[in-house]
Order: sequence, then C-alpha cells, then structure tokens
Amino acid sequence: MFVLDTNVVLHDSSCIYQFEEHDVVIPITVIEELDQFKRGNETLNIQARMFLRSLDAISSDKIFNGGIPIGPDKGKISIQLENEFHEKLAANFSNRKPDHHILNTAFLLAEEHATGSVVLVTKDVNLRMKAKSIGLIAEDYTSDHVKDLSDLYLGKRVEEHVAESVIDKLYQAPFEIDASELDLQSDLTCNEFVIIRNGRKSALANYNPLSRKIQRVDKISCYGISARNAEQTFAFNALVNPDISLVSITGKAGTGKTLLALAAALEKRKLYRQIYIARPTVPLSNKDIGYLPGDINSKLDPYMQPLYDNLAVIQNQFSQTSPRHGKIRDLLDSGKIAITPLSYIRGRSLVNIFFIVDEAQNLTPHEIKTIITRAGEGTKIVFTGDIFQIDHPYLDAQSNGLSFLIEKMKGQVLYAHINLEKGERSSLSELAINLL
Repeated sequence: MFVLDTNVVLHDSSCIYQFEEHDVVIPITVIEELDQFKRGNETLNIQARMFLRSLDAISSDKIFNGGIPIGPDKGKISIQLENEFHEKLAANFSNRKPDHHILNTAFLLAEEHATGSVVLVTKDVNLRMKAKSIGLIAEDYTSDHVKDLSDLYLGKRVEEHVAESVIDKLYQAPFEIDASELDLQSDLTCNEFVIIRNGRKSALANYNPLSRKIQRVDKISCYGISARNAEQTFAFNALVNPDISLVSITGKAGTGKTLLALAAALEKRKLYRQIYIARPTVPLSNKDIGYLPGDINSKLDPYMQPLYDNLAVIQNQFSQTSPRHGKIRDLLDSGKIAITPLSYIRGRSLVNIFFIVDEAQNLTPHEIKTIITRAGEGTKIVFTGDIFQIDHPYLDAQSNGLSFLIEKMKGQVLYAHINLEKGERSSLSELAINLL
C-alpha cells in the first residue's frame, strides 16, 4: 500500500498508475493542498488540475470505503479521511503542518496492516526522514528516475588504435567511412560523435543515421566564437545541423554550454523567425518572484542576467564599429531575440524558432515533455544544463528532466547529445571547480 504525498502528484499527475498491482492511498490532506494549486498556468497548476480530473473520472463513494480498482492488473485507489493524531506523532510533530497530517495518515495505516506493507511516497527529503524516525517506510517517487547515472549517454566515444588508412579516408572526399571499417564493440547510435585516433593521427567524426556513414566533423566558429576542444566542436556540429531538431548539452560550470548554443543561434538566425532563450525561474529561498521588489523586469533580472552576460561575451568578440557588434542589440530591440522565463513562453507559437532552454536540469520530466511537444515546423530546441547542479527542492541528478531526456531520446534520428568535460571559462574557474 503506497501513501502519496502532494509533491508526488504535482510532479506526475499520472502517478497513481505507476504502482502496478499495489494499492494507492491519497490522504484527504493532499486533496486539500491540491485545491490551492488548481488555479494558474504554471506546470504545478496544470498537474493539479489533470490529477483532480482523472480522480473525479474514476471515483465513486467506494473511493472513501475500501477503494476502487484503477484498471486491469492495477490495485485499488482510495482517499483516506483524517483521524486523531497518534500520540507518538503528537509528542514530536505539530498538527499545524499538512505534511504531518499526511505522515499521521500513513502511520495509522501502517499500524492497521501487516508490518512493512505500507510505504509513504514523497519527494520531500525531510518528510522521509521524519517518517523513518517513527519506524515508517518512506521512499522517493522513482518511476521517472534515470536508473544508473554512471551509464548515462555522453554523446561521444573514443576509438583507439585505428588504422592510419582508415583515418586518411576521412580526410579524402567524400570525407566518410563505413562503420564496419572500425572495430566497434557496440554500434554507434544516431548522431553519436567519435574521436578516432591511433597515436599519430586523429580525426573527429559523427555517425549520420540518414546516410549510415561515419562522417568527418570539421572545426568551425559561430558568430566569432571558436570551439576550444573536441566536445565543443561536436556541440557546434549538432547545433548547426539542420537535420537535428533536438539537442542537449550537459557539463559543469564554465564548459561553454550556453555560450555555444547562443553563438550557433546567432550564426543561423536567418533560418529562423526568432531566437527564444528561456530558463526556469527557480525561487530563491523558497520565495517566488512576487517576493522580489520592483516591476516584472526588475524581478526577472536576477534570473536572466547570465544570459545577457553570455550575449555580451559574444558581442565583445567584435569591435564597437563592427556591424556584428551592433546586430545583437538590434535583434534584442526588435524582439528577434527574446530572453524570458519559461513561464512566459506558454501560449506562444513555437514555429520556425531556435529555442534555447538554459538550466534545464531544474525542469521536471513533465516540463521537458511539455516544451518539446510545443515545437512546430522548422523549430530547433536546445536544452543546456548541469545535472549535478540542481536548485529545485524536489529534483536530483536522477529525477530531473534533463537526465530523463538524455536517457529516453538516445538513438533517435532527430536528437543529438554531447557532454562537455573541459572547463574553458578561465584557469581560475577550472581550478575552483576541481578543488573546492
């Protein structure tokens, strides 16, 4: 029997169908909390409404009395009404917090049923600790977790000891080879990058799923920004490739994720109607942006400033008299480049857009899916982020939307991924990242 916390429902509105043949219990406190979220256009509001509608569609009076079957090969779902606080909880926890009412419901159910048969499911680490302190089993919601981060797709591999004659072919027209010419332990996935070398010679290449050939990747620059290492070269290749509609770029701070995406968007701007640059506004100290002083632009500046900083880096590659220097300001002023929080993207038409989503590790899998499914004809979506640097209170390296995207999209013809490894911001930045 799984007792669900409110944050599980807000994370995945279809969560009740993810527990196979086991029973699911929704404390009435969860329904009350969802009532506070059902109005609005944020992801949490949408999730709350979807869950309440699906619950209403299957519910009857039996949902409060023994539960009702969810579907074939599924357990029952029931809503558990409030009961008196158990004395063990009353001695330790205030009854003023909704979390403690959910905890009380799960604890009372655990006392009624066989030992170990009731599990509280919550994404709140503190609530899991409280549950364990009173002998209640508590787990995170892991249905959309990436199972093994050590095996997460990196987007590239290194092939050593390749014959010089094979490498030489990549430098001769048509600059491609058959995959069979490499002694691969496993097949290359669609758009996977590969560093081919034998000690004296090397080449950068990419597996093209359309031609089914391994093609040489040339080093290029975009809007004055040049790749400084192999991974950045691979990133540029994916970003400017018109056959790839979805790109994800991961890496630690200073590896150039956002800078490369912005430079590629500016280089290819004539192919797109607009460039959208967005990032989630993760609240500071659990306060939403309404807590910050000033008008809406003043409230959003702290979140959006890193994007302007990256644009300034690109702009400063050119002298102030260069047309390219002033072009970025012109594009911003005319709305051809739109920098905005993700919540302001909702309702916009994403047709023929180069859409960059920065800090994507702070998005849930559902939010990632929502963004991608809005893509119309001619749109390219780029997600950038560091899966180990998460500010969202209920996400981690395994449960965030960016990790989920990489695992699910690997091998798709329209998708390419690359993990940037070497910091290029500065020697001091790299030293701090590695040592502190």
